[in-house]
Amino acid sequence: MKLKHTINPVLLQLINFIILVYAFITYIPWYILSGSRQILARSKQIKAKPVKNKPGSSYRSVNSLHCLASVLYPGCDTLDKVFKYAKTKFKDKKLLGTREVLKEEDEIQPSGKVFKKVILGKYTWLSYDEVYIKATNFGNGLAVLGQQPKTNVAIFCETRAEWMIVAQACFMCNYQLVTLYATLGGPAIVHGLNESEVTTIITSKELMQTKLKEIISQVPLLRHIVTVDGKPTTWSEFPKGVIVHTMASVQAMGAKADNVSKQQARPVPADIAVIMYTSGSTGLPKGVMISHCNLIAGITGMAERIPHLGEKDIYIGYLPLAHVLELSAELVCLSHGCRIGYSSPQTLADQSSKIKKGSKGDVTMLRPTLMASVPEIMDRIYKNVMNKVNEMTSFQRNLFILAYNYKMEQISKGYTTPLCDSLIFRKVRMLLGGKIRILLCGGAPLSAATQRFMNICFCCPVGQGYGLTESAGAGTITEVWDYTTGRVGAPLVCCEIKLMNWEKGGYYNTDKPYPRGEILIGGQNVTMGYYKNEERTKKDFTVDENGQRWLHTGDIGEFHADGCLKIIDRKKDLVKLQAGEYVSLGKVEAALKNLPLVDNICAYASSFQSYVVAFVVPNQKELTELARKRGFKGTWEEICTSAEMEKEVLKVVAEAASSAHLEKFEIPVKIRLSPDPWTPETGLVTDAFKLKRRELTSHYQMDIDQMYGKTK
Repeated sequence: MKLKHTINPVLLQLINFIILVYAFITYIPWYILSGSRQILARSKQIKAKPVKNKPGSSYRSVNSLHCLASVLYPGCDTLDKVFKYAKTKFKDKKLLGTREVLKEEDEIQPSGKVFKKVILGKYTWLSYDEVYIKATNFGNGLAVLGQQPKTNVAIFCETRAEWMIVAQACFMCNYQLVTLYATLGGPAIVHGLNESEVTTIITSKELMQTKLKEIISQVPLLRHIVTVDGKPTTWSEFPKGVIVHTMASVQAMGAKADNVSKQQARPVPADIAVIMYTSGSTGLPKGVMISHCNLIAGITGMAERIPHLGEKDIYIGYLPLAHVLELSAELVCLSHGCRIGYSSPQTLADQSSKIKKGSKGDVTMLRPTLMASVPEIMDRIYKNVMNKVNEMTSFQRNLFILAYNYKMEQISKGYTTPLCDSLIFRKVRMLLGGKIRILLCGGAPLSAATQRFMNICFCCPVGQGYGLTESAGAGTITEVWDYTTGRVGAPLVCCEIKLMNWEKGGYYNTDKPYPRGEILIGGQNVTMGYYKNEERTKKDFTVDENGQRWLHTGDIGEFHADGCLKIIDRKKDLVKLQAGEYVSLGKVEAALKNLPLVDNICAYASSFQSYVVAFVVPNQKELTELARKRGFKGTWEEICTSAEMEKEVLKVVAEAASSAHLEKFEIPVKIRLSPDPWTPETGLVTDAFKLKRRELTSHYQMDIDQMYGKTK
């Protein structure tokens, strides 16, 4: 969608003429030198085909039609072998980087709140060899503490170098790594630790004090706590029998000669590598059992979609490593000689919440070439940049819009715009360090508007990936030369995908022009099922007559003529209204989420009612300005709870819904504004910022009753 400008029509004609002359003069040398013929040809190629010429047949990548890929390097069929191979090949190369904290300060805000600010130094690096030694020593140290192969070790820690070192130690010694999100609430943490029966947990000082301290007494089997960042201050409330160690002390135990000589039982491909507790959008988290061969197949498929991946690449790691997207991305990088520099959402950019004004954020220091993200973060970047564009002078804004629209037109034809990139978009590109060559988005659907914006302003391919924890994160990824939006690409070389009819929703794999249905993923990346939950495993996983394991995703997709998949619905999001119309809540939210006025939105509908309602987290700056224009005065909470302002926001929402061609019955009739944002800490969204519908419904039940006119 093009941006609107306010340029005089005569002047616009002159500018268009100059652009035409420029394009004519530069086209031939650009066409010869840029290799665009190959790019254009590749973008139009068939990317996946059905294995059989009949409805419901599985689709495979054209690069793996006859045999699905399952191994990254010959003979490396377990994760410890992959790391050993990488360590041998890239021995002295830099692998894991961390910034030193030079200074911490408390900054008092005008509201009276105190924010912690940090000044960080340069990145310091551990080589492949150093990481390998640290991981070996840590694994041996855990053995000294009594850890046995094929038993569970929990990690409850922020994304950092020590997390990856712990993971590699567990892979080497065949310990089953139980991962828990650092933002999980107390009951979910207790559930994961008790269900997995861990005796050892690896954590940080901060999480031990803020999260574990309150719930340790509810985990009776726990014997050892290992802190990755030094020993905490004495804690008198330790339950009897629980010992606290530092990571350094455990590594020192493992480094002793008599301990090193003990041979650990090495894993086989079918052994469990990770039990990953999802911060699922419904109920208590489920532990997904992911084997060594599942993860290796998944990262094999992902690596094939990233051209020229190697030692020159730098990846910035800031998403939760307890999420399969981040873990897979880092394993891909580790196995190909890339550097991984660690960050956090609070220190990522110069303007991030914990970075002291005037000092540099992590992307500025690291200047990464590869980055993974989730739609929530990309949507924020999109809105922040567009807000700054709206604050520009009329000349600057129109210049940006002209360049934006021109580049949109050019990339839709497969062309590049080096002049616009260097003159207009350079400043925007520097927000992510200036060297990003591939930006991958996963975890949830990315809107077409945000994807196109990131393509244009950050001057790099923005790929969408589709996968689940249950498929080891692997499913599809768009190819770098595919600049279409709204699609998630063709199946990876490690798996195949088929569509199963879903009669209730009216989706059939015989539909024209595109076959549609529930997405089923098959391949060696499909995981072993849910830990201690046979009933749910049988529901979500099936095995066909050929022994192929299939995951029933619950997502609805359609295959396009070139073999690319588009996610169009979700079974759980479909609600039948009282009059019989089906409403896709995800579709409603996707149509409205990019409004400047909306930071987040959750649509709700009931089969006993005839209309849709919604909860909206408004953008504070936009809503405050709207209130000022309407003459409404009050605090932020008063603005959000005002019936008058609800009506004003509803008008904007209804107008945007109509512009997005939503059906009349899909447009929210009533809304409630939430003054508080939805974060993983509130328990209302997952760590990937997916809505937790059950929790949101429970949280807003009184508002739902009022919007549907129910008596208290």
